[in-house]
Amino acid sequence: MTDVCQFCRIASREVTAHAVHEDEQLFAFLDIHPIRPAHVLIIPKRHFPYFDDMPAALAASIIAVGQRLAVAMKRIYGIERVAFLFAGDDIAHAHAHVIPMHKRTDITSRHYIAERKLTFREAPRASDDELRAIATQLADALRSQVA
Repeated sequence: MTDVCQFCRIASREVTAHAVHEDEQLFAFLDIHPIRPAHVLIIPKRHFPYFDDMPAALAASIIAVGQRLAVAMKRIYGIERVAFLFAGDDIAHAHAHVIPMHKRTDITSRHYIAERKLTFREAPRASDDELRAIATQLADALRSQVA
C-alpha cells in the first residue's frame, strides 16, 4: 500500500466510499463521478499499479464480482448490457469499472465520435444521498444472489 494512492486509502477505509461489496481481497464501491448511476469500481485491497500486475486469480475474482454486479444491474435497471473494463488512465491502482449501459454510447471511444475537436469534462459528482441509496440497493441485490 502506498500512502499517496487514493484507492489504497479507500481500501483501508481511511477515505469514505459507498461500498457495494467487500471480501478478503476486493472492495467495490460507487464511482463519485459516475458515467451512469450505479457506476461501480472494483479494486484489489492490495496495491497493484495496473491490472496486468495482478495475479491472474485476483483478476478473475474481480471479473466474477463484476459479473454478479452486471446481473444485479440488469435486473434493477431493466437494461440489456453492462460494460466491464479495466482502465489505467486515472489512478495507478488496478481497478475495474462496471457500468450499466442505458445507451450504446455510454462507453465511448474517439473512433465512434464524428467531431474532430472535442473537449471532455469530468462527469458531475453524484450526491452522497444518491450514492448511499444506490450502494444499498446494489449491495442488497448481491447478497440475495447465490455466490
